Amino acid sequence: MTTQYTSGRRSSGTLLAVLFSLLLGAAALAVFIRHATNGVLGRVATAITGRTSTFDTSVPAVVQRIQRLNRLETVVYSIDTVVEGARSSPVLPDLLAGDRLLLVVHGQSIAGIDLSQLKPEDVRINGQSIHVTLPASQLFVTTLDNQHTRVYARSTGILVPVDQNLETDTRAKAQEQLQQAALADGILDTARKNARATITTLLYSLGFSQVDVT
Repeated sequence: MTTQYTSGRRSSGTLLAVLFSLLLGAAALAVFIRHATNGVLGRVATAITGRTSTFDTSVPAVVQRIQRLNRLETVVYSIDTVVEGARSSPVLPDLLAGDRLLLVVHGQSIAGIDLSQLKPEDVRINGQSIHVTLPASQLFVTTLDNQHTRVYARSTGILVPVDQNLETDTRAKAQEQLQQAALADGILDTARKNARATITTLLYSLGFSQVDVT
C-alpha cells in the first residue's frame, strides 16, 4: 500500500510539471511573437503566425465593393458673397414704394458620383488588370448655411409694408447663384478626378496590380 501511494504522487507531480512547462512555453512563444517584429526573429514570427490574404476579384464582387460606397461625395465648394433683393414700383420711387435688402450669404455645393449606378459592363477584368468606367459626376446638393447667412441691411418705402417674401426669394436666388458659380468653377470635373483617385486606391487594395479608372 505504501509503495503504490508513493508512485501515484510521483506520477501526479510529473504531470503537473509537464503542464506547467507547456503553459510556460506557450507564454514565452506569445511574448516572442508579439515583440519579434524585425530581422530574422521577425521573419520567424511571421512564419509561425503568417496568414494568407484572399480576394474575390470577380466582376460581380468588384462591382458590389464599389457600389457599397454609394453616393461618393468627393468635393465641397463653399462661397461667401452678398446678394441684393429688391421690390420696386414702376411708378413711385423706391423712397415711397421700394423694398430692398442686402443678404450676406454663406453656402456650399456638394458634388460626387452615385456609385449605385455602376453596372457590371462598366468593369472589365483581365487577370490582375482592371478597367472601370465611372458614372457621370453629379451636383448632389446646394445649401445655404442659415447660421452664417443673414440680412445685412434693409430699407422699405414709406408707403408700403415690409414684404415678408423678399428675404425668402433672395435666399432662393442666392442658392441658385451659388450653384451656378460652383458649376462654372468646374466642380463636376474636380468631383470626377477625386472619385477616380478614391476608386483607384480601393482597387489596388483588392489586389489588382494594374488599375485604370475613367
